[in-house]
Amino acid sequence: MNAPLEATELTLHDQVHDEGFAFVHGDTMRDLVSHVASLADWEAFAASWNALEPDTYLAATGRFRRRRHATYSAERFGRVEQRPHQAHFQARTYNSLQGDIQRWFEPVLPEIAVGATMQAILGFCRDFFGGLSPEVPHWHIEVHQFRIEATAGAAGEPTPEGSHRDGVDYVLVLLVDRENIASGTTTIHAPDGTALGEFTLARPFDSALIHDPRVFHGVTPVTPLDPAKASHRDVLVVTFRGG
Repeated sequence: MNAPLEATELTLHDQVHDEGFAFVHGDTMRDLVSHVASLADWEAFAASWNALEPDTYLAATGRFRRRRHATYSAERFGRVEQRPHQAHFQARTYNSLQGDIQRWFEPVLPEIAVGATMQAILGFCRDFFGGLSPEVPHWHIEVHQFRIEATAGAAGEPTPEGSHRDGVDYVLVLLVDRENIASGTTTIHAPDGTALGEFTLARPFDSALIHDPRVFHGVTPVTPLDPAKASHRDVLVVTFRGG
């Protein structure tokens, strides 16, 4: 890692360590991730959001979004390896809307799950989060592709469960694409509800790095800028839990 990137990453480490979160501008995040590995398949990676499937669990509550899911594992200094497809589970403590159930989502497309961009992002997370928690020998990693759509008559809800924690150690939220969308502001709160910060992921690679046990996060509903046109907000969410 060259000196400017090393200094940037140390500053982000300090922010997450001291405040529980950090916002990273897209250009900076792209540089940090591409220094780990190539982003050679970025166009195919971003285009894969067009192939996401409806979240049938959320549809049962009268809401709508599209998603895919994958699970990985990594040793502290080891390779990130994909695990067999499995259910996503959150305790009701962390997800009052859909907690205490095993949710099976369609898997991330095979070529995307093992592709260069995904591996670069996961490698960055392993190194970054591992630097914050050097005592953790093994990580359980989950990846979620989300597309939130909005129409003139129905706002999209990136976090329908409201301000929340995910029940993990660390979270990366990385913007992939944003088309004809207004709002979608990420909010960070202390456990007592005190507002700690807010920012909007507006350009590809704009990211939030979150220490989940310390802060709550949420995203305000999104609406179309032009009601006559299609709109969507595409994000990649990566969670790391020590095991």
